[in-house]
Amino acid sequence: MSHSTPATANGNDSKKFKGDRSPCSPSRVLHIRKIPNDVTESEIISLGLPFGKVTNLLMLKGKSQAFLEMASEEAAVSMVNYYTPVPPHVRSQPVYIQYSNHRELKTDNLPNQARAQAALQAVNTLQSGGLTLTSVPGGEGLVLSGQSPVLRIIVENLFYPVTLEVLHQIFSKFGTVIKIITFTKNNQFQALLQYADPMNAHHAKVALDGQNIYNACCTLRIEFSKLTSLNVKYNNDKSRDFTRLDLPTGDGQPSLDTTMAAAFGAPGIISSPYAGAAGFAPAIGFPQAGLSVPGVPGLGPLALTTSAITGRMAIPGMTAIPGHSVLLVSNLNPDAILPHGLFILFGVYGDVQRVKILFNKKENALVQMTDATQAQFAMSHLNGQRLHGRVLRITLSKHQSVQLPREGHEDQGLTKDYTNSPLHRFKKPGSKNFQNIFPPSATLHLSNIPPLVTDEDLKRLFASTGCSVKGFKFFQKDRKMALIQLGSVEEAILALIELHNHDLGENHHLRVSFSKSMI
Repeated sequence: MSHSTPATANGNDSKKFKGDRSPCSPSRVLHIRKIPNDVTESEIISLGLPFGKVTNLLMLKGKSQAFLEMASEEAAVSMVNYYTPVPPHVRSQPVYIQYSNHRELKTDNLPNQARAQAALQAVNTLQSGGLTLTSVPGGEGLVLSGQSPVLRIIVENLFYPVTLEVLHQIFSKFGTVIKIITFTKNNQFQALLQYADPMNAHHAKVALDGQNIYNACCTLRIEFSKLTSLNVKYNNDKSRDFTRLDLPTGDGQPSLDTTMAAAFGAPGIISSPYAGAAGFAPAIGFPQAGLSVPGVPGLGPLALTTSAITGRMAIPGMTAIPGHSVLLVSNLNPDAILPHGLFILFGVYGDVQRVKILFNKKENALVQMTDATQAQFAMSHLNGQRLHGRVLRITLSKHQSVQLPREGHEDQGLTKDYTNSPLHRFKKPGSKNFQNIFPPSATLHLSNIPPLVTDEDLKRLFASTGCSVKGFKFFQKDRKMALIQLGSVEEAILALIELHNHDLGENHHLRVSFSKSMI
């Protein structure tokens, strides 16, 4: 290599992670390159909408560039994580998104800002009463969102089967998917999909309606369902409730097993329904590079490249091979992080078996969950959350397990095995904990409080971790439980790590989890 990169303090920063192409640190301002000349303001805004509120826009059409400002850094991080492996397409041209060096956009006195401001105004009007008006990609005016968190999805031109996993993978990018039911009706493959929040359903509908999952086929048609909640009885390949890992499988066909998947040699396999004369079903893989499809009889040979995908498909770390239970957590604060903290935090979403903080790059850690479902859970709830002042980034690791250091090789306690920890929350099948998994929130649910401990004692205890206590209340029926509301989600995450299993005396260890209710 002729050009050398300047060596940085620890010598490691020049070797960035694959997929971590953005040289700048996260910023809520995003720099968008290679935009087509005829693009409209609302098309650029619609790239950001699924991830959160867009607060400003600067178009530099002469340079084929734009700057988009999001309301929060978390939203910008989710957006970059989502679009980095496969760039989105605007007017069938790929555009490239990275963090800007700017921390905010100051556009007050710039000429030609009127159109951008009008487009933003249109998007943000009337955000009241739970109804939101958003501009549709392509600027076809405004749509009023329904109230239901449930979407009805019909897949047209179904040349390849679309599995429940594929739907979960695509729709998870717009919020927490809690339930999916798939079925065939009027000879059409359909699904009902429930989000935790109707806003997520609205954004997903705006972004995905009319998109193709694969090149020129499997088109999504999406509308709001009249149902406001789904009732899932079985967890199998036809229906799933992601909040209840304890449901029976019923009589559904077992999903593709690991050996089959390994035989195809590609993660996230879908077999084509068009068996060839020799009975070989062509495999479609989801390698990061895009889809590889051997010729399908009757369709001619399809070579799907990355650019053929809508740009919504190959999602970083989402290509889960069955049994993929190790997460790569990056952008940690190396001065504040310990394996125990990651064990407690990730333990809210599944039973953590092992944690390894990487010796020569302490911003990164591997967290091994019990199974792939728990790993997906932890990833969808914790990616983009703040911990010790840093925004967490989480993807699936290519490792199948976390290796322990060899006998006599001490690694400063950076690798820990928690296989036999008494703190696992999900050991008992059918445990109530399965039903109480919620995204991180500023309100914590406390339980196992001994009779003599007062609200003042608990407020003092939480304040001692450096967080501000905004509210507290014991449960009326059961004084062993309480809710405590802290100043922010980040404070609650730190307090949970610090105080879960805290000894309150009389052999009562405090149990802490995130609450879905406010005080």
